[in-house]
Amino acid sequence: MSSATQTAETPSPDPAPDESPAQDPWRGGLPALRAALDRIDDALHDLLMQRAAVVEQVAKSGKPAAFRPGREAQIIRRLLARHSGHLPRVAIFRIWRELLAGTTSMQTQFTLAVCETDAGGAMTQLAREHFGALTPLRVHGSPGGALTEVSNQSASVAILPFPTETDSWWTTLSKREPRIHVVARLPFWTTRPEGAPGTQALVVATFAPDPSDQDRSLLALELDADVSRARLSVELTAAGLPAGAMVLWRYPGSAHAQVLVEVEGFVADDDPRLTAVPRRPMVLGGYAIPTGANGA
Repeated sequence: MSSATQTAETPSPDPAPDESPAQDPWRGGLPALRAALDRIDDALHDLLMQRAAVVEQVAKSGKPAAFRPGREAQIIRRLLARHSGHLPRVAIFRIWRELLAGTTSMQTQFTLAVCETDAGGAMTQLAREHFGALTPLRVHGSPGGALTEVSNQSASVAILPFPTETDSWWTTLSKREPRIHVVARLPFWTTRPEGAPGTQALVVATFAPDPSDQDRSLLALELDADVSRARLSVELTAAGLPAGAMVLWRYPGSAHAQVLVEVEGFVADDDPRLTAVPRRPMVLGGYAIPTGANGA
């Protein structure tokens, strides 16, 4: 018999005792998959309860306010940056917005005052999107009503339409007692799916904003009639405060105008750059720069 024939007729060796065939991890079918999901859900729930216990300790640490929009923005950005897989990024945003709303309510009685200017309820939808579906909320037909609720502390924050040159609610913030600050901008999730409101809003409160490392600030100045926006922009840039969008409000019958200026970065009241501006600005607050599906 030739060697070729011997090779063809030699049977394959039996597998070693420790070389078992690959096993299907889901051999149990749908029941096994559901059992795995239940185990994962229980583990997630355990972690949520652990997180709540840590939040209770944070609340006892003496931090100035339960709602810290800058810190919340940092949390969401960090999670989105590390996220992978097929679960949509917007789901991460939605889950953590509800979670943050729930842990805020653990620490304080948190209530919203919404200035609703849209017949379709766009401002209310924005408030629900950011602060949780079941957070207590009262609707007002004017900015003044919502601001009054914040001033008398019957509401934790107010959600107001983003300023335009046809309204002036922002000109009263620094005149109220206690002082009211801009602390956030909505929507924080900038990728707007079909049916989601496209309107813009600002969130105001009696506490100052906290930095998130990616921020914009809002400054208010009074201008004489002979000062142009271009000249103001040059002055701010020279002081190290590059100006972005501007909103002008001119008092009826007055030669003066109030200007709201958006600048890059976080600016506090004691920022030395403010003293370098010929018309020293008033800091109205600031906000964490919103994000979206592509991280911007």
